[in-house]
Amino acid sequence: MTLPLVPLRDIIVFPHMVIPLFVGREKSIRALEEAAKYQNKIILSSQKKATIENPTPEDIYNIGTVAEIVQLGKLPDGSLKVLVEGKNRVKIEEFLTSDSHFMVHASSLEIKKDSSLRIQAFARSVAREFEKYVGLNRQLPPETVMTITSVAEPAQLADIISSHLVLGVEEKQKLLEASSVEEKLEQILIALKKENQILEIENEILTKAQSHMEKAQREFFLREKLKVIKEELGGPSEDTTEEVEEYRQKIKAAKLQPVIEEKLLKEVNRLEKYPPMAAETTVVRNYLDWILSLPWGKPEDEDIDLSKIEEIFNEDHYGLQKPKDRILEYMAVKKLTGANPGTILCLIGAPGVGKSSLARSVARALNRKFVRISLGGVRDEAEIRGHRRTYIGSMPGRMIYAMQQAGTVNPVILLDEIDKMSSDFRGNPAAALLEVLDPEQNSAFRDHYLEIDYDLSSVIFIATANSSGAIPPTLRDRLEVIFLPSYTEEEKIKIAEKFLFPKQLKKHGLNADDIKISHNMIKQIIGFYTREAGVRNLEREIAKICRKAARQVVSKTKELPIKVTNKSLSFYLGVSVFDVKKREKKDIIGVATGLAYTEVGGETLSIEALVYPGKGKLVLTGKLGDVMQESAQAAYSYLKSRASEFNLLEDFQQKNDVHLHVPEGAVPKDGPSAGLAMTVALISAFTRYPVKSDIAMTGEITLTGRVLKIGGLKEKVLAAYRAGIYKVILPEQNLNELKELPADVGKKMEFIGVNNLSDCLDTILVKEGS
Repeated sequence: MTLPLVPLRDIIVFPHMVIPLFVGREKSIRALEEAAKYQNKIILSSQKKATIENPTPEDIYNIGTVAEIVQLGKLPDGSLKVLVEGKNRVKIEEFLTSDSHFMVHASSLEIKKDSSLRIQAFARSVAREFEKYVGLNRQLPPETVMTITSVAEPAQLADIISSHLVLGVEEKQKLLEASSVEEKLEQILIALKKENQILEIENEILTKAQSHMEKAQREFFLREKLKVIKEELGGPSEDTTEEVEEYRQKIKAAKLQPVIEEKLLKEVNRLEKYPPMAAETTVVRNYLDWILSLPWGKPEDEDIDLSKIEEIFNEDHYGLQKPKDRILEYMAVKKLTGANPGTILCLIGAPGVGKSSLARSVARALNRKFVRISLGGVRDEAEIRGHRRTYIGSMPGRMIYAMQQAGTVNPVILLDEIDKMSSDFRGNPAAALLEVLDPEQNSAFRDHYLEIDYDLSSVIFIATANSSGAIPPTLRDRLEVIFLPSYTEEEKIKIAEKFLFPKQLKKHGLNADDIKISHNMIKQIIGFYTREAGVRNLEREIAKICRKAARQVVSKTKELPIKVTNKSLSFYLGVSVFDVKKREKKDIIGVATGLAYTEVGGETLSIEALVYPGKGKLVLTGKLGDVMQESAQAAYSYLKSRASEFNLLEDFQQKNDVHLHVPEGAVPKDGPSAGLAMTVALISAFTRYPVKSDIAMTGEITLTGRVLKIGGLKEKVLAAYRAGIYKVILPEQNLNELKELPADVGKKMEFIGVNNLSDCLDTILVKEGS
């Protein structure tokens, strides 16, 4: 016979067997459709491996079953559900060529009927074992036995029983391929006996498990009854007794001080007396859990290797030599004394200069745990000391939480943004920090929640702030302040090349050969796209370039390596955000160049003064702060007191108004250091002598013309240097700070130290030809 064939997976169809099949493969669907031409006859044969999606003739068993399609239906997903009835066995002689589906030439395999006494004995034995099999197998309904009672033919009996056996495909295929009734019945009998033995063992295991479960449920029920009885009598439950014993063991294992151990054991005794559902039990449990979760004992000895610490500092940070040296001195003292020095370091600097990361490097260098406590916006004393246990939801303060988080008695704790704390009716957190940061007191720090002394003397505390002025004086007195200066342009370039660029390449999955940024391009990014003392925004801009470069690498729209040039910089970063300030090209009357120190570093200020007819009014604009306005008034008063020296009429102030303006009016400005430049601008406006544009100046002015010391000199000088101004007039008291300038900057610059304004007027003003 020649019929279409459907290869089956994980199933064998026997003669006399009715079974539904779900067909989804294209070849099989076409074979079923083709069967309509052959009186709905089809050959079903199983695959040797079910995992093969597109089987070849070699993957299909050559003994199968001819089946008749009883019912055929299409499912919503396009597959077919077909109900088939097995008719007789066939042997596949040849696979005929067909691309759309399998067509085979097969010959029928008829089993010779045998009704001998031996076969009848085999059939009865198989029937009995099958009846036992159905009784033991919970997957088969008892009605299954009824299907074989009316079957008299041994071959048909064998096929029907084979279809109900839970066997593997290979074993069932052997049953299908059996050439005689006796062979088939013998194989079925062996398989049934084996399966019945396995099922008996399984049922025995299940019975034992059920018995154990019933016993466990009974014990649980009795325990629950006992627990209720104890609760009614007011005694502790069994669970509480176990928990109390566990707490006692933990307290002994913790090796606490005798006073603390005694206090905890008292709390455990209280817990034992409380009824299980009492609210106090939760409070006591939380208290015990907190104390037992804290690190106790003495810190382990540590080997402080200064050369290794210095090496780690240099790996993590470029520059910052002064802060690094101070921390190394701190470590040297610690190594000699064997204890923490009595000073708490406070790193003060603009955002992004490396304060927090420097503290993290200290922890890495000493191989200690690092914990950061953010104090920005903290205004409640309980944040530091904790809440007393009388309050609902009370918990320890941030110091104790940090110690639990660290898990050691000697971590490095960073008190970040210590200048951003404030106070209200709930107390002053800065006052609570006094005990924490005082080496004489922190060995017995007392948290309100714990109510026991906790030793913080082994902890290295490092504080950070943006400004020392915002730190309360009593707290500042306990800190040793280390100022982190803003980075110079050259330092930023080095940091970008050595740290930021490699870090962003790794973060964005790029290699060093994929993208190239030259020294000059980094300089342009710093000048036109960032305005900061640190390098945070610079890192963001480099990350922006790497993101766009990553897209180009993936889409292969750019030849590697990608080079960032003057032309392509705007593509990666957009139009420039800032302009690099340059000095005025010509000398202008009433315009002096001052220097200012801001949170983002130094800046040059063009201070403009204008005189016009009026009634002696002084107008100040440019969003000036109170201190800067007072400096302007002092400058004007100085000018009026020296009118005769500048050949001004006695009533000049009565007939003229003065307008003093500092450009970039949207930016707030304050501080006394612009006093010198304001005075010079006013003198120039009244005398009509231009101010030299190649000179910048800084200094606080007094009513007598004295020039006083100012801060932030390094940043101010660097601002003048960036603007192309190489001559700076500054207070004589600041001349000793010039040693901190980078060597390349100091060589190009000229500095004039003055004590009084009169010492420098001839240098600043252009009198010839005016």
